[in-house]
Amino acid sequence: MHKIHIEGTGLAFECAPGDTIARAAIRAGIGLPYECNVGSCGTCKVELLSGEVVSNWPAAPGLNDRDRGRGRVLGCQSRPGSDCSVKARVSEQYLSGCVPRRFAATLLGQRDLTHDIREFRFALLEPVEFRPGQYALLQLPGVEGQRAYSMSNIAGDGLHWEFQIRRVPGGQGGAALFERLAPGDTVAFDGPYGLAYLRTDSPRDIVCIAGGSGLAPMISIARGMAADPALAGRKLHFFYGGRTARDICGGDMLAALPGFGERVLWHPVISMPEADGHQWTGPTGFVHELAGATLGAGLREHEIYFAGPPAMAQAVQRMLYEAGVPAAQIHYDAFY
Repeated sequence: MHKIHIEGTGLAFECAPGDTIARAAIRAGIGLPYECNVGSCGTCKVELLSGEVVSNWPAAPGLNDRDRGRGRVLGCQSRPGSDCSVKARVSEQYLSGCVPRRFAATLLGQRDLTHDIREFRFALLEPVEFRPGQYALLQLPGVEGQRAYSMSNIAGDGLHWEFQIRRVPGGQGGAALFERLAPGDTVAFDGPYGLAYLRTDSPRDIVCIAGGSGLAPMISIARGMAADPALAGRKLHFFYGGRTARDICGGDMLAALPGFGERVLWHPVISMPEADGHQWTGPTGFVHELAGATLGAGLREHEIYFAGPPAMAQAVQRMLYEAGVPAAQIHYDAFY
């Protein structure tokens, strides 16, 4: 164990062997900033004032040469080699109420949802709570470093976590999941994490916007809304975009929810209807365009969640900004 002191706050916490500064802080109930948790976004940067750290990913894109020159390190990638003192912002907004844990889970089964998205179902030995929309870090066999994937179910008894994962060509994580992982295999988990979880205290109706495997956290939010009696009066607009008809999935999952077609509304859209020869009678274009055209200025009256590829996420952010949606009503974890 090494102790980490946060300068100027009077706060300190212990970091267990193999853990990182940011994750250990969250486990200790101290809200250090984070988002992707895999070294890409840079949200978790802290200034190392004293002590030594070892980086899980020295070339992580979330840290540039200027940061290194100023003594900054990525909290999500830095394992302390001694007691340390850091300068960092602390805020309760980085705490979700679910304390992340490290544990093992066993693959129960899997099924294909589309030509490149597969659902994986895991069983836990002990219950671990999470909020709809959160994600976990998985240490996959034969893969260096952890991979972040969102849960698609709701916690329930906490003993089953499900994921809907898209295989990215050339991706090591996808290769391990799709080719090497079999029912009965055990995977190391760390979670839950994520700040784009369902806000049950919001009085507003809900909008979910997703593309690709961004489907998973949005399905979790839809299921969470449907299962929570406190949200019985809320309406949900669910927008899902793909390139072609064969990329679209999720409608059957929403159709299984109470109120589908009345308070749960499904809006699929494709951007390249001519590309695969499959018949498509629904809307065409980009998912952010459909959301904007469907709700217009009414977007400002909704609690909005979105997840998907970076280009889609950037387009959604621009659309919401131009529509005047308050930032406090927009929820997105930048790890895709």
